[in-house]
Amino acid sequence: MSVVAVQNNLADVDQRKEDFEALVIEHVSLLFAVAMKMTRNKDDAEDLVQNTVVKALRFRHKFEPGSYIKAWLLTILRNTFINEYRRNSRRPITVELTGTEPSHDKSIEPSIPFLRKEKKREHLLECLGDNVKASLDSLPDEFRTPVIMADLEDSSYQEIADHMGCPIGTVMSRIHRGRKLLREQLRSYACETGLLTA
Repeated sequence: MSVVAVQNNLADVDQRKEDFEALVIEHVSLLFAVAMKMTRNKDDAEDLVQNTVVKALRFRHKFEPGSYIKAWLLTILRNTFINEYRRNSRRPITVELTGTEPSHDKSIEPSIPFLRKEKKREHLLECLGDNVKASLDSLPDEFRTPVIMADLEDSSYQEIADHMGCPIGTVMSRIHRGRKLLREQLRSYACETGLLTA
């Protein structure tokens, strides 16, 4: 092969490369429009189009001349988007902390002071209606205490058992019986207020 033939061959290759690049560049605005629909973010769409163009240029030897380049580029775009989405979904979310961030207050409302359990019980009982309070007061103490601790104070069975000095099974039984007595006493009140239909 003569030097002239080699030079002509290289010139041919360079021309095909330039023609291919021009063909890809013609479709950049279409790729960007599709990328915007996929990512819904301008910066992410630009990154996606850039990655697609780089892949198209890198793998131009796989493109068959005469085939539909728009479909080929859109396939690369879609596959790139899917692969990046999968990669990002597997990556754990990280947050960089500088150490100057304020700590979040764990209390429900910072302006409300913490109430000790004894005072808390009195405060919660004041929030109940007269009928409910009267029904609770009418319960024997062995049922009233576990019901108040479980339903108003959110105490665990173990905490109630420790407070009352009895097994957890006894606590569960007393709560069940106390609630049943309350239901019976408050049935007519619930019907009057529309909470229960007769």
